[in-house]
Amino acid sequence: MKKILIADDEEVLRMLIVDTLEEDHHQLDEAEDGIEALSLIKKEQYDLLILDYMMPEKSGIEVLMETRKLAIPQPKVLMLTAKSQQKDQDEMYKEGANYFLAKPFSPIELLSLVEEMLSD
Repeated sequence: MKKILIADDEEVLRMLIVDTLEEDHHQLDEAEDGIEALSLIKKEQYDLLILDYMMPEKSGIEVLMETRKLAIPQPKVLMLTAKSQQKDQDEMYKEGANYFLAKPFSPIELLSLVEEMLSD
């Protein structure tokens, strides 16, 4: 069973992601902002982080940057974003994201990408 952290300030979107991924029997944790996400990352070892780019307190990119500095096994990171310009993609990859998914996205697309990321 893989451990996944879903960090997004939109409760409806978190619910959609949980509903999409729970059938694959992963352990799913949720955070509603970047500070809560970092707190969980420091306590738990995750296989995958699904981070919203724009969250209150700390953005997904700030969480990503801080996570990459921690001396822990590094999880894979999927960034969710409405910011899909090339410069935004470049920044995400530069900071260590493995993939990004532009909002809005289909649940099937999300599930396929998560399965691919966790099978590596």
